[in-house]
Amino acid sequence: MFYDKTGKKLTIRELFQKIINRFFNILLEFEVFLLHIIGILPFHHFRRFFYRLAGVKIGKKSTIHMGARFYNPKNIVIGEDSIIGERVVLDGRDKLIIGNHVDIASEVMIYNSEHDINDPNFLAKNGSVLIEDYVFIGPRAIILPGVKIGRGAVVAASAVVTKDVPPFAIVGGVPAKIIGERKNKNLSYKLGRASWFR
Repeated sequence: MFYDKTGKKLTIRELFQKIINRFFNILLEFEVFLLHIIGILPFHHFRRFFYRLAGVKIGKKSTIHMGARFYNPKNIVIGEDSIIGERVVLDGRDKLIIGNHVDIASEVMIYNSEHDINDPNFLAKNGSVLIEDYVFIGPRAIILPGVKIGRGAVVAASAVVTKDVPPFAIVGGVPAKIIGERKNKNLSYKLGRASWFR
């Protein structure tokens, strides 16, 4: 007899499915490990090539700075002219869509999977994250699963975003609350070239 971690008896078919899932998870973990190593090399074009090869969709003139961490890169889409700062966490266990001209500062963590603390088995629950065009996310902010950040919104440094942010809102705090509004609603700027050795 075979049992899962919760003590439930497994059929032969369920057992084989678990073995196959475990095998693919180990392959994914190895791929993520290789991307982490590639992420420490100070060459944007080189990193971008391998990130795309792993399944990250990266638009023209967009850059991911050094030290990025990924969880399943295949569900991550980044638009054009967006800059992702150093040591970010980009979670692709569900869809993560980052728009055009988005500026994400260093050490931002964007998650779309979290444990359900009320589940008896502490299972994960997922929710896609959408970050629309011209958003700025300050250093060390945390974006949690199921959140949509509207066009032109600003997330202050170290904010923890637990729910949707309206377009052009400025949010800050833990949990993040609206603390202001972006005055310029006619956004058309370009972020331009990223620093070469970052």
